[in-house]
Amino acid sequence: MSRDDAEQAFRDHLEISIRFRRTIEERIARLESDAASDQALTTRLADPDHIHRQLRLVTAQRDEAARMRRFLNQSRIRATTSTKTV
Repeated sequence: MSRDDAEQAFRDHLEISIRFRRTIEERIARLESDAASDQALTTRLADPDHIHRQLRLVTAQRDEAARMRRFLNQSRIRATTSTKTV
């Protein structure tokens, strides 16, 4: 089995809970919102080094949001089972 086949098999069987998925979705939304706010702040910065660092922060936030979105796209919701007993 090649590495690509193993990674595909892993992705095919990746199951997450609804609660975990919501947590990741909320984090993605925060990262994207923070990135937009941080990018808007660059108009108030004068020092080129500060602007560069601010834009690196924005890129990192957007990259992390994209990575998390890929994770969600490669996963599926785990079937819930009732643990209640009567």
